[in-house]
Amino acid sequence: MSMNRIAMRRRVVGRRGSGLVKGGAWIAAAFAILSGSADSRSGAPRAQEGGRSAAPPAERNAATQDSVDRDYAGELPRIPPMDVERAKGAFRVAPGYRIELAASEPLVVDPVAVAFDENGRMFVVEMRDYSEDDALRLGRIRLLDDTDDDGRFDHATIYAEGLAWPTAICCFEGGVFVGAAPDIHYFKDTDGDGKADQSRIVFTGFGKSNVQGLLNSFHWGLDNRIHGATSSSGADVTRPDTPQSPPVVLRGRDFAFDPRTFAIEPTSGGAQHGMSFDAWGNKFVCSNSDHMQMVMYEDRYAARNPYAAAPPPRVSIAVDGPQADVFRTSPVEPWRVLRTRLRMKQVVPGVVEGGGRAAGYFTGATGATIYTGDAWPLDAQGLAIVGDVGSNLVHRKRLTPKGVGMTATRVDSKSEFVTSDDIWFRPVQFANAPDGTLFILDMYREVIEHPASLHPVIKKHLDLTSGRDRGRIWRVVPDAFARRPNPRLDRLDARELTALLDHANGWHRTTAARLLVERRDTSAARELELVAAGGERPEGRIAALYALDGLGRLTAESNVKAMGDAHPRVRAHAARLSESRLGDSPELRAGLAALADDPEQIVRYQAAFSLGAMSGPRRDAALARIAERDAEEPYVRFAIQSAVESGAAEVLARLVGDGTAEPPDGTRMLIQALSAQIGRQQRPEDVATLLRLVPRLGDRPAASSIVAALALPADSPLAAQLAAATGGKSTELLAAMIDEAVRIAGDAREPADRRAASVARLRLAPFASQGDLFGALLAPSEPANVRLAAVQTLSTYADPAVAGLLIDAWPTLGPTLRQRVGDMLLSRSEWTSAWVSAVEDGRIPPGDIAPGHWQSLTALGDAELRDRAAQLVRNARGNRREIVRRYQESLRLDGDAPRGRQVFQKICAACHRVEGAGHAIGPSLAAARDRGAESILMNVLAPNAEVNPQYINYVVVTKDGRTLTGIIVEETASGVTLVRADDARDAIARIDIESMRSTGLSLMPEGVERDIDPQGMADLLAYIRSSE
Repeated sequence: MSMNRIAMRRRVVGRRGSGLVKGGAWIAAAFAILSGSADSRSGAPRAQEGGRSAAPPAERNAATQDSVDRDYAGELPRIPPMDVERAKGAFRVAPGYRIELAASEPLVVDPVAVAFDENGRMFVVEMRDYSEDDALRLGRIRLLDDTDDDGRFDHATIYAEGLAWPTAICCFEGGVFVGAAPDIHYFKDTDGDGKADQSRIVFTGFGKSNVQGLLNSFHWGLDNRIHGATSSSGADVTRPDTPQSPPVVLRGRDFAFDPRTFAIEPTSGGAQHGMSFDAWGNKFVCSNSDHMQMVMYEDRYAARNPYAAAPPPRVSIAVDGPQADVFRTSPVEPWRVLRTRLRMKQVVPGVVEGGGRAAGYFTGATGATIYTGDAWPLDAQGLAIVGDVGSNLVHRKRLTPKGVGMTATRVDSKSEFVTSDDIWFRPVQFANAPDGTLFILDMYREVIEHPASLHPVIKKHLDLTSGRDRGRIWRVVPDAFARRPNPRLDRLDARELTALLDHANGWHRTTAARLLVERRDTSAARELELVAAGGERPEGRIAALYALDGLGRLTAESNVKAMGDAHPRVRAHAARLSESRLGDSPELRAGLAALADDPEQIVRYQAAFSLGAMSGPRRDAALARIAERDAEEPYVRFAIQSAVESGAAEVLARLVGDGTAEPPDGTRMLIQALSAQIGRQQRPEDVATLLRLVPRLGDRPAASSIVAALALPADSPLAAQLAAATGGKSTELLAAMIDEAVRIAGDAREPADRRAASVARLRLAPFASQGDLFGALLAPSEPANVRLAAVQTLSTYADPAVAGLLIDAWPTLGPTLRQRVGDMLLSRSEWTSAWVSAVEDGRIPPGDIAPGHWQSLTALGDAELRDRAAQLVRNARGNRREIVRRYQESLRLDGDAPRGRQVFQKICAACHRVEGAGHAIGPSLAAARDRGAESILMNVLAPNAEVNPQYINYVVVTKDGRTLTGIIVEETASGVTLVRADDARDAIARIDIESMRSTGLSLMPEGVERDIDPQGMADLLAYIRSSE
């Protein structure tokens, strides 16, 4: 931040300093603002006479004269903070619980993350530079201690400082790892003065494009690694000490690293701010508007079989929906009230929430944490906790197993676990504490709001740094809570630490496990084996197994014994831990295979993943048995296929059996997935199995399913082998399927849905034999779904003649089909060249080409094609700057919102969603609304002037010659998913990717002005500003 900017901020605060409204008077002032009855100079409610304002008419009408040129300083009273005692009294807590203070200013300010060392000392991350001042590097780490053991921290030192936007922390070997994008630091105090004297950067490359999308939530995992959330800014992580190593790319994924070796790898996740593990190692995350999500599998499983299509690793599990209702008790801040009024009058852009409500549902969910302590009642253990900083509350949910996942159900009816009447209460994170309670990290700020969401007419009167000198950390305890002494785990030997693995408090188990691994003391092995085999708590038995693993002392005997544990979660972790030891132990291989028959689905699910670490008939039989019971569950199907990067045909043969029985839908889908994998891999051993299997099936339905899923070209070697092995039967089966598909697809008397399904099966036939049929299916007289199926099926061919067919049909295609056809024509260079030629020679008018397609044409890898397209663009478009200047007129015109809705549906709905219409592909329009009409105009006409990395367009070239474009909406170890306009998606396996590059351009194209004149733009702006 420049010195001029700092000086300006100080002047604003100084001018308003005398305007602090004391006590509860600001609440009355706020509602007076909303109703327009506030005095424009003081912000105080006016005296009323007979139900009418006694103010002069000019003042009575002040609210009706709202405008962006008006000074609202008098209507924005500063909200004073509460001292600690008053703030404590402002809490409303669910019955059976109360709030205690653990620490407050001046010992701590702006807490956003904490970590407790083995003696209960608390390292606190202070993000004083939130939300715009990262350049000032005000962030720091405080070390707090409770010296008199009364439960209140009373001593603090500045452990480290000079950090920009620090957000995460975890203890290790007497020091702390700290996340402060773009870096992860390690700090350590070696002389005992409470201040770090050693520091180094261990990782770098984390994104910081969004203050609400920074790395966060460091936790010690069961697997003896430190886990963290990457968040929406992504990362290309490198190690400064090994600059030659390729970066670890984290888009839509989290990470974990070994603090001993600094090996780092992607993990499944990819939400926003907040990540936590339950006692069983299940991972939970949250995003601002999706408050409770579960991670369903580990990213490494998706990586090992590139032919398996991975389902989304992260799923929303809240029964009441991602953006569920919340029940705040705090009044809404005056600036929110004023903003709502101005939006309702369309003075400033922005959504009018809830018909005039400024709150009432999750908009700032943060800090997802699973309670693993032992101070709360037994029925509270395992509760999911999440804060909403904008609503000054803490929400709780009960987690219930459902299949291989969970559901999360609201605990409190029409109320919340913790609310505060104080709008300064900002619960940004939580921590399971050494005393078994839950700590709430209260950033305690007057304003928490993304700066881009504040219109300048309001923002200039706010101080976004107010509260930088304050902060509280609260403890939630049950009514009958008895104070516990501070732990001193540093004094315990290996045997005593091992005993703590069976402790009821999760913090003790986790910290003891960390210390055992840090010390590398293998003398604890025998005691650990005893806990693993006979510990009282299943959580403790699991912790002991992983501690043994971390020390390199987990034996096959202990591992096998755990596979027979009475608790399903222990058995599941025993399966996971066996993976690296299977090659040396027949007993382990037998034990893992036996888990395929476990009575609990969650064990069978993990067993399916873990079986991928072995091979052979025992594995294949075990996977087939799991499929027989669980193939209806999509995630189990994925687990099974992920396990057979090799040997897919043997599992397929066991699933098919003799082919006489019609398999259930889930089994049929797995058969098709495995058959498709075999067709693509064409491994000799799989081919041999297939050549034995298909002839045995004869005319049974399973044979047709396999042949269809193989999708082999007629001239492929495998097709010839299959024909020879079956005496031509496979060829006859394929020909019969094609004949049936041709008959149904071309019969107008058949139902349209059946015809569309048959069109999709035409992919089994060469294009040359079906060109005339496809031409007929593209006719405008055909049903829309039949034409769409024809376009989608044509995309599976590589024949150059496909382009001519599509170009001939172009004049008859509607907007949706033109979008899909344009995507197709861009996917192969021969097709693209034919398309460009059609525009050059006038067969297709330049105005028919969508702006997004123009943008893709000018980013082609083929230089000759790119230059031809660029010339067409120059001919079709004017200068951007001149266009923006010309459309300034729209800012002065009166817009009509109903007409604007029609404009939105025509040019915006393909990528944006408003009032339930359109596709939520591009960024939410809320942020654009809040930046004002001129900003919206710039975003529409010059979208590449400023691009959020999350919405940058990528180009992926596949090994079969296709070129696909879109923003990356999902990325796993095995593939990426691109999305484009109209929610068109491509899931691409990494094994199929030849190259992938960023265009550096927004998904939103330039050139939309050709479809909208200045009046239409004014209408569109009016609609966006008034929409809900």
